[in-house]
Amino acid sequence: MHNHNRCGSDVQFDGSSNSYKRVLIIIIIINFTMFGVELGGGLISGSMALLADCMDFLADSATYTISLIVIGMPITTRAKASMFKGLSLLVIAIWIFYSTFMAMINGGVPEPYTMGTIGFIAFLANLVSALLLLRYKEGDANVRSVWLCSRNDAIGNIVVMIAASGILVSNAAWPDLTVAFIMVSLFSHSAFLIIRQSWKELKLGN
Repeated sequence: MHNHNRCGSDVQFDGSSNSYKRVLIIIIIINFTMFGVELGGGLISGSMALLADCMDFLADSATYTISLIVIGMPITTRAKASMFKGLSLLVIAIWIFYSTFMAMINGGVPEPYTMGTIGFIAFLANLVSALLLLRYKEGDANVRSVWLCSRNDAIGNIVVMIAASGILVSNAAWPDLTVAFIMVSLFSHSAFLIIRQSWKELKLGN
């Protein structure tokens, strides 16, 4: 399945197949739809974790579109695109950290039922995306970043659902805020992974 890697790590699958492009288009539609659903849910329930996740869906829609555009282009172009994705993920992490910190100061308990339901719908959406991408998870920084984002999102949604039940039991905001902070660390970690691989590929292409 991963024959493209047999020649060494410098000859990696760059996404140049029609089946991969079709999968990407489906995932872009799923992510953009879920951005709208979670934005509404986050605003209705007052959940920082849902708002953090909806920003992630928006970023993914944009980055997957970039991935689709740069498929088949020279390695330096693809590496620059994934570098941009890594940096934008880092910016989102900083924004979530700041927003969550402000929410902590202002207080207020999110509404757990809306939060849990939308977290579950988002999980199903990401699970479908991750399963569609499973056979393409090894590849250049561009292909790999798409897989990492989907996998992280599915993990994030599970944690959102756990937080919703935590709020239900404790009637406090801390489970929601904890999740938002966990997502910050997850986004930061992925951002650094993507940036590091893009940097290697940039040097390879020069």
